[in-house]
Amino acid sequence: MMIVPVILSGGSGTRLWPLSTPHRPKQFLPLTTNRTMFAETLARVADRDRFAAPVVVCGESHLAHVSADLALLGISDATVIVEPAARNTSPAIALAAFAVAQGACLLVMPSDHAITRPDAFLAAVATAYKPVMAGYLGTFGIAPASPETGYGYIAAGAPLGEGSVRAVHRFVEKPVREAAQEMLAQGGHYWNAGIFLMRADSYLNALKIHAPQIENACRNAMQAATTAADALYPDVTTFAACPSDSIDYAVMEKAEDVIVVPVDPGWSDVGSWAALHAIADKDEAGNVVRGNVTLIDCRNCFVRNETGEMLSLLGLSDMAIITAEAGKVILPLARTHEVKRFAS
Repeated sequence: MMIVPVILSGGSGTRLWPLSTPHRPKQFLPLTTNRTMFAETLARVADRDRFAAPVVVCGESHLAHVSADLALLGISDATVIVEPAARNTSPAIALAAFAVAQGACLLVMPSDHAITRPDAFLAAVATAYKPVMAGYLGTFGIAPASPETGYGYIAAGAPLGEGSVRAVHRFVEKPVREAAQEMLAQGGHYWNAGIFLMRADSYLNALKIHAPQIENACRNAMQAATTAADALYPDVTTFAACPSDSIDYAVMEKAEDVIVVPVDPGWSDVGSWAALHAIADKDEAGNVVRGNVTLIDCRNCFVRNETGEMLSLLGLSDMAIITAEAGKVILPLARTHEVKRFAS
């Protein structure tokens, strides 16, 4: 079982401003460990007995960050594809699919998610491998811990053979809270983490049927690609004709042979400072602190000080305080999802 990791490293990271900026978005920040989120994603699939050399899709402005983390982990055989322009996930995956052998099995992962139980995740990948190699398009449904309204959901259908593999009944867009509560009560509904397992040719065939303009533009861009500075550059002019669309809209919601493997890998999309607070180690008062910080009588706070100067806080509860080169922000922990309103 050899699988090609495809790591998508686009995104501006505005939800973790002011630490995350367009020049260095959250996937290139050390948020959950001392390594960046991108490096943690690479490390998750570093076992060469199971995984082939990775394919990384990134923008040119982030190429230096990608190269640095590859060097940090001693990965010298990755294929790095530099997108000429941001066109969402469906074209990014198509570029990767055209860069590998068409029978190759691709494990497509965002580079800015946290997984605290990697063994459970890798076991789910192994479960999906056989039906995927038979031609199914696979995705992974995260066992929901709460009726979240910020995630899409996957409604599982009938079991497919033995084990936990199930057909996908439908994809559900981000629901209102009442609908999310109802789905959790019904069972069989899972968070859509945007992680996929598929053969390269299966994906491209489905793309050709359901989004032919994307398939054609990416095919032509890769045929005219050039190599420079250890990266692959699809043709700019050809790729400019490619529509922008996600893999969910372009393919997964329309294709018939789609499966889901439910899994509980300790997943988080780290989509806000509150989400990072939820998965981080805390002191006895529930505080998460990083940097030169002194707390007195504070509880359930997230404090990250990147300035080097002392930050002293007294009597605060349920607050997020982040200081960085790009700016400083102080807001209730429950409203950290609104921080992107300040990001420029």
